[in-house]
Order: sequence, then C-alpha cells, then structure tokens
Amino acid sequence: METSAISHGIQLAVAPVFMLSAVAALIGALAARLSRIIDRARSIEDRLAAGSVPNEEAAYWELNRLKWRGQVVNWSVGLLVVCAMLIGTTVMTLFLGETLAPHSERLVPWSFLGGITSFVLALMCFLAETLLATHTLRFAEPPARK
Repeated sequence: METSAISHGIQLAVAPVFMLSAVAALIGALAARLSRIIDRARSIEDRLAAGSVPNEEAAYWELNRLKWRGQVVNWSVGLLVVCAMLIGTTVMTLFLGETLAPHSERLVPWSFLGGITSFVLALMCFLAETLLATHTLRFAEPPARK
C-alpha cells in the first residue's frame, strides 16, 4: 500500500465527515426537544393524577399533541441515524476504495445520496415537529377594556 494512496483516501473521506458533525448536532438538538416533550407530558399527567387540572379535555388534547410530537422527533432521530450510517459507509468506501478495493467506488454515490436523502427527510420531520409545537400554543387575547 502506497503512502500517497492512503493520503488521497483520507482526503476523499474528510468531506463527508463534516456532514457527520451536522448530523450529530441535529441529533443533540432533537434529543433536547424530546426531553422537553417528555417533561411536559409527565407534568400534565402528574397534575391530572392529582386532580389539579382546571380543564381535563384541554390537558388530554395537549397530551395527545405531545405524543404526536414525540413520534415525529423519534422518526427524525431514526432518519438521522440512518443518514449517519450511510455517510459512514461512504467514508469507509472512499478510504478502502482508494487503498484496498479499487472497484468499491460504485457504492459511494448510492450511500452518499441515501445519506443526503435521509438527512433531508429528517429535516422535514424537524420542521413538522416545530410546526406542531407552535400550533399547540394558544395565545390568549387580552381582556376587553371597559
């Protein structure tokens, strides 16, 4: 194995690694959102159990919405994990294709495009979850002045 082939393989593999950084950051943000969703749902469930909820129908409506948001976040995280695995496959294939298996480069476009597709779908789920979160807000109108 030549040193120049290894160096070139590393150079090719570095670019997709930056995408892995973006995926990791988005997984972190989604994990934080999921944590807040869970905390809010537990708070509402505790208040329901204690009987301290003024409007049970509204509480159950919000719990249902939180459940839906949690599912969307889980889908997004799942897609990001698939994305990370495909980008990792791309990195390994680029490196190994340059150093050991010269015909493995046929896998690179498919694994990279699969990773990008998963990333875009995860972003769409993230957008859907944020829209669901803001749709849940019920901005109260100020009372009418006399």
